[in-house]
Parts: sequence; structure tokens; C-alpha cells
Amino acid sequence: MQAREGGSPCVWSRAPDDIMQALLTSTGIVALAEIGDKTQLLAILLAARFRQPLPIIAGIFAATILNHALAAAAGFYVSQFLAGQAFRIAVGAAFIAMAAWTLIPDTADELKEQSRGGVFLTTLISFFLVEIGDKTQIATSLLAARFHDIAIVAVGTTLGMMLANVPAVLFGETVTRIVPLRYIRIAAALVFALIGVWVLITAPTA
Repeated sequence: MQAREGGSPCVWSRAPDDIMQALLTSTGIVALAEIGDKTQLLAILLAARFRQPLPIIAGIFAATILNHALAAAAGFYVSQFLAGQAFRIAVGAAFIAMAAWTLIPDTADELKEQSRGGVFLTTLISFFLVEIGDKTQIATSLLAARFHDIAIVAVGTTLGMMLANVPAVLFGETVTRIVPLRYIRIAAALVFALIGVWVLITAPTA
């Protein structure tokens, strides 16, 4: 089921099936993409350092919803000005590029952890900054451009981030070893690629 063209940032203007499609797709794709991502590694590092899961989880949530709301808004409003076949092709190609990027593992060496201002503030600032330019943030912009919805995409991608990061905070590195990260990255890459192909196929021909 395709999302409506020229959508509105207001969730109440959307049909229920459009809302569920945007929500579930946003949640699933970001939850997969976040496994082994540098923000998940940051969650593990913060949990090991502070051993205070509740303020860390709260900081992750606050940072993610702020960051992804801005990213979704950017994707939505760009899609309003750059509509048509060329833009749809660009979005589809970007999803396929994201598939390739997802296969590249992140490392803990890329993180620059801050430790001022308490556990919650440290987590909020660290996550917000590390998430800038990250593949999950870019995916949020692309999803908002695809589904033409700020609120539902931001909620979905935030939920996906929490699904991936809350177990990481509570159980540490053990949770990332249940399923080899290589297979999770491949699954996430396939989802990105499939969405990219879907966008390209459904792009208008005129």
C-alpha cells in the first residue's frame, strides 16, 4: 500500500493503513540498522561506565526523539519542494546506498564520550551528537520523505532505536552476541535495498 503523495505532518490527516505502514516500516528498519551501530556501542559504554540504566534509557529516548523529529521534518519538507519522478528516483537510490552503508561495521573507537553534567545529560548530549549524520538519522529523513509524515516516522524510528538500545543498556554486549552482527547487518541492508527498489518501481513515469 503506497503512502499518499503531498502528505501532511499531522497524523490525524492520514488513513489508518498509511499510519501503520509508516510506523511499522520505520520501527523495523531502524531497529535492524541500529544493531551494532555506533550509538548502540555508545549505549553499552555508558551502561558499563555509570551502571544507572534508567537515566541512560531516558537520555537515549530524549536525544533520539529530538534528533529524529528534526530529521523527519527535514525529509518531509524537502519532499514537498522536490516532488516528482527525479526526487523519487533520488530517494530510491539513497535507500540502496544506505543498504551498502549498513554493511560497514562501526567501532567503539569512533566514539568520543562526554562525562559532564550527570548521567542523563551526558547520555542526551552524547547520543544527540553521535546520531548527527548517522545512518539511522539519514534513514529517518528518507522515511519521512517516502511516507510524507513527520510524527509517525519520528515515533517509529525512535521506537526502533529504543528496541535496539534498551536491551543493550540492560544486558550490555551479551545482547549483541545472541545473533551474529554480520547477519543482522545483512538483514538490515536487504530491507533498505528492498525499500529502495520499491520506491524506484513506484516512481511516476511522467
